[in-house]
Amino acid sequence: MSLLDVQNLTVEFATAHGPFRAVDGVNLNVDQGEIMAIVGESGSGKSVSMLALMGLLPWTAKITADRMTFDGQDLLTMPKKARRQIIGRDIAMIFQEPMTSLNPCFTVGYQIMEAMKKHLGGTKKELEKRAIELLGMVGIPAPETRLKAYPHQMSGGMNQRVMIAMMISCNPRLLIADEPTTALDVTIQAQILELLRELQSKQNMALILITHDMGVVAETAQRVTVQYAGQQVEQQNVLDLFEKPRHPYTHALLQALPERATSKRLPSIPGVVPGLLDRPTGCLFNPRCNFANEHCRAAEPARKEGVLCHYPLMDGKPANMPAEGAEA
Repeated sequence: MSLLDVQNLTVEFATAHGPFRAVDGVNLNVDQGEIMAIVGESGSGKSVSMLALMGLLPWTAKITADRMTFDGQDLLTMPKKARRQIIGRDIAMIFQEPMTSLNPCFTVGYQIMEAMKKHLGGTKKELEKRAIELLGMVGIPAPETRLKAYPHQMSGGMNQRVMIAMMISCNPRLLIADEPTTALDVTIQAQILELLRELQSKQNMALILITHDMGVVAETAQRVTVQYAGQQVEQQNVLDLFEKPRHPYTHALLQALPERATSKRLPSIPGVVPGLLDRPTGCLFNPRCNFANEHCRAAEPARKEGVLCHYPLMDGKPANMPAEGAEA
């Protein structure tokens, strides 16, 4: 049995122009000790999917799913009080911006100890000792002194390490890292990713890594799910995805990697991810797809072998695409 099992997750927001489906039919299965990456451009519904799992979306969001279980427990039907015992303790999330995620009015030590006090209990002395241990574990020098520092007194990289310390303080079984290296310089990015890998291996956590950096995916993940405009378009293990991408969007993302460029001009994907008012008919990716035909522009694709495409790619070319002018 998977540690996390989510089937057909949908998230809709009420807007002045009608309901907007930010997440549409996403499926996730994550095992204990596994690292899964969720990739896609901004606006693909990556963060919203995980915030729905955490129960952190506003009241305007309507969340539905055929199944959403953690370690066999139904997160959709369990009482809110019981769910709050799981969220923050067994499931934790590192947010994108550490400078805005940490409260500027409290010391980092207080914020780490607050989470432990809620879920684990203990005396103030015990909590302080554990907080110092956690800060040392994530590579913060002089942790006894840093315990009394405020977020604005620390760098972005240090604050990200504080966030990680806070999230692992209760020994979670599943850690969600939402673009944990955003706004950090390249050297610090590498250190944070290495830290996450070490902690995941040491504590045998499941790790969901949300990112748009395919290089990070190649170095870190075991399986990858690709999202576009709220839809899950492909899911494969990392080696197969890089060697044989099946969806044109995945193929385009990989072609845009500098190390794969075959010309002086770096390839790019034209256009942007569609929002509420510019969603095309048919396949949502068709205006940006190099392989799209009239059938792609007219009909919504069905999922074939885990790929949401009328003509999944084979060796970089659409399989079973009819000749131009022939019926699809």
